Amino acid sequence: MLRTDAPARPLAAAAAAQRDVRLYGTDDRDPSRAALTLKRRPRIDAGVSRVEEVVEPLDPALALTCVDNPARLDAVDSPIVRLVSDEYGVGGDKAPFVCLGGFRNTRGVYELEEGEGQGLVLELDETHFDFGTNYELECETAEPDQAKEVLERLLTVAGVPYEYSRSNKFACFMAGKLLP
Repeated sequence: MLRTDAPARPLAAAAAAQRDVRLYGTDDRDPSRAALTLKRRPRIDAGVSRVEEVVEPLDPALALTCVDNPARLDAVDSPIVRLVSDEYGVGGDKAPFVCLGGFRNTRGVYELEEGEGQGLVLELDETHFDFGTNYELECETAEPDQAKEVLERLLTVAGVPYEYSRSNKFACFMAGKLLP
């Protein structure tokens, strides 16, 4: 995962936007697919994270070009690129895209098939930063409070210790350290 911004970091400064190029597959130089992602307006309330996220597919060869030279994102015909340019002023000669760095994220996806959590899809992320490893359990749902109760019971019954997030991966990445 590659994080991009402009040299003055208007996306990071907004604390409401993050943008990345995601490569999928086992070989970073030959991804099976790629995506461009914009996350903004994140908030965490009682351990439940809510964020506006826009994801669009990106040709893997083009994604690799952008990883090697983030300024090439300007040439990508993309609603995300246009939105970031219009709302945050990123892109073009005055504020070219630059690489802030990256990290590796491995995700396991699991569907609960029995009990009250039936149909919930859980995503377990293992995120490797240069400064440590973070684990995060995600469940995208229209009913986050109900899903939270189900997950709390499942983890408790299984004897898995957990704590609620007070930060996100991007905040850890920008801080250069693991955050609670």
